[in-house]
Amino acid sequence: MALASHMVPLGTPAPDFALPDLDRRTHSRADFADGPGLLVVFASNHCPYVKHLETALGELVDTLSVPTVAICANDIVGYPDDAPNRLRDQAIRAGWTFPYLVDESQEVSRAFQAACTPDFFLYDASLTLAYRGAFDESTPGNGKPVTGNDLRAAIESVLDGEPVPEPHRPSMGCSIKWRAD
Repeated sequence: MALASHMVPLGTPAPDFALPDLDRRTHSRADFADGPGLLVVFASNHCPYVKHLETALGELVDTLSVPTVAICANDIVGYPDDAPNRLRDQAIRAGWTFPYLVDESQEVSRAFQAACTPDFFLYDASLTLAYRGAFDESTPGNGKPVTGNDLRAAIESVLDGEPVPEPHRPSMGCSIKWRAD
């Protein structure tokens, strides 16, 4: 069943994080403190909503050169397709050149208030939330083309130092698979 993202208040500071990527190198919020902004994408390998746009996401991020990380928080016991080796397959398949981080404890994902995959959080140069919402109007089976227009416009605004016009439409996707404990 599809779930919509939480609409975290704009201006919320990016939560602190330090997570390993698929090669066990740690990436943290501090790594992006001097950049033009940061796009945090909550993703998973098994979700049809992510698969629907993953290639277009990789192309968009590469085109606009926005610092980006993807984070997978899904419980890999219940969802082994989201284990690190399968995430690596996804990153290759989708052409992702940005770090894919693993939130095994799920604490970082809870701090971001991530709800679904995909879930997009775009922060400005001061690492405050400038956009949270959809990639575009397309979802699996709705017949609308995958364009990335919503996220593209938001990124362009952030890179230009401008606020992202509202309203922001929530992202829609598979719920994050929280561990029972």
